[in-house]
Amino acid sequence: MFMRFVHYHVQADRVVDFRRRYEEVSIPTLKTVHGCLSATLIESVGGVPECVSMTLWESKEAAEEYERSDVFRTLLESSRPFLAQSSEWKIQLTQDLRLEYQPVADEPVVEAFEVMSLRDGEEIPKGDTLFVRIVSPQVRAESVAEFKKLYLEQILPELRRAPGCRYAYLVENSAGEEKLLSVSIWNSLQDAEAYEGSGAYDLLTSKVQHTFSRLLQWKMQLEKEKNSQIVTTEDTSVKGYSVVVGRKFV
Repeated sequence: MFMRFVHYHVQADRVVDFRRRYEEVSIPTLKTVHGCLSATLIESVGGVPECVSMTLWESKEAAEEYERSDVFRTLLESSRPFLAQSSEWKIQLTQDLRLEYQPVADEPVVEAFEVMSLRDGEEIPKGDTLFVRIVSPQVRAESVAEFKKLYLEQILPELRRAPGCRYAYLVENSAGEEKLLSVSIWNSLQDAEAYEGSGAYDLLTSKVQHTFSRLLQWKMQLEKEKNSQIVTTEDTSVKGYSVVVGRKFV
């Protein structure tokens, strides 16, 4: 199977409208697309409003055919009125030779992943209180194979036994970027937080810590009044999303 994520940074005052559009337009449209098994809209918990369309496909070929289609382009285009202005700025020279700074609307980010750890008959669930947790480890290129082996053999079984964890997947970027994600779906935010607070996450992470790179990330952001630089060093990033709406098509 194959999983796609489309990330949208939505204007704070348009989130409710974006949810309604996804439920009333995107889901019925995706239901008609060959090979699409389910569509779920998840929303970031805290921080900048981020909505992610998470779709499951019967094959990589079906997902790629959809991405080349007019249907995908139409859905993508219809999302633009809801998108936030990004922290990137475009500088242009006006006709009277004045410099103008114009914010650029965020473009949706599309990511595609092979599902490596889906069990027979397993599918993405839906529910009012479900919580999706996505962990993105930074793994050294030479250690990717070792990481996947350790994850599938040692981490995944323990994660699936954690109280409140319904499903867990290891997915791998299909574009050859060696990006891996651990995607888990929980009965509630409280269950996911209890898992992290129990020390189980740290214990499982320690099993693969030696495969991580030390990645120093420089993030530059242009603010309204001043320039700022944020420096972070992290081997993994963890994001939490609540499930807003989801439909299974088969």
